[in-house]
Amino acid sequence: MYSKEEKILNTIREFAEKLPKFQDGRIDYSNSDIAPVITVFIKYEYKILLLKRSNKVRTYQRKWNAIAGYLDELKPIREKAIEEIQEETQINRDNILSFHIGETYKFIDSQINKTWIIYPVLVGLNRLPEIKLDWEHTEYKWIKPEQLKEFDIVTNLEKSFKKAAL
Repeated sequence: MYSKEEKILNTIREFAEKLPKFQDGRIDYSNSDIAPVITVFIKYEYKILLLKRSNKVRTYQRKWNAIAGYLDELKPIREKAIEEIQEETQINRDNILSFHIGETYKFIDSQINKTWIIYPVLVGLNRLPEIKLDWEHTEYKWIKPEQLKEFDIVTNLEKSFKKAAL
């Protein structure tokens, strides 16, 4: 029986075999109608980190989201999550206290003709970090999970959080 991590790697491997690659070797999902993505919720004490997407990202511009990224390389999901966390917020891996892979689900976004295979992850932190955003986001907030509905969030973010939470 495969572990969650092995199942995820097998899914990425299947896409890698049939889709084109960028020059750096990452899988190019640009013209694919289906794509696996990671959604990483950062938790410190009773709050989660919410990030506002910039107008420079391809999808869901100016919407609030967790850390997200395509699963476009054959690497363990834990490593991909840490890479995305560091890239988008500058949070160091030594601040990570816990790591939990939630329940995977699919979502069809008919407005952009894309099916997302969503791998929600919940990462707990040791201490409150200093956040330094990259170009993908314009601002951030620490909120209680029940406050998600008060923001203009990406579709299914509340569902992703519920599936990521322990």
